[in-house]
Amino acid sequence: MSESNILLNVNGIEVIYNHVILVLKGVSLQVPEGKVVAILGGNGAGKTTTLRAVSNLLRAERGEVTKGSIELRGERIEKLSTSDMVERGVIQVMEGRRCFAHLTIEENLLAGAYTRKDGKAAVARTLEKVYTYFPRLRERRSSQAAYTS
Repeated sequence: MSESNILLNVNGIEVIYNHVILVLKGVSLQVPEGKVVAILGGNGAGKTTTLRAVSNLLRAERGEVTKGSIELRGERIEKLSTSDMVERGVIQVMEGRRCFAHLTIEENLLAGAYTRKDGKAAVARTLEKVYTYFPRLRERRSSQAAYTS
């Protein structure tokens, strides 16, 4: 796989909490452009910490990436601010039912595109891609999000 096809490259990261607690060591993964990747593991395996490292939300938990690198489209991102991450389209959807319950499914998806600057046509294409990955969402797009599971 060529480097130009890699959207996200996590290379040998190490994460430490409170300056002393080693939580991740040597974690690497690649996410190719246009692909869906899952991180699997038991409780305490480091899935959430890995995602917090990618989305740069470790500081809120007194954590930091101390080794390795995280690149988005070839750009190092592990030192960027949270707002810079959002501008680049990197967010973390927390586990649980974190949606706008009073909005429809489609309105929730469009809320996630609020900071995009590439125009309505690009957002529509991305929405179509989401519906391709999750056809049931297309069927239920006008349903209130609170009534989905």
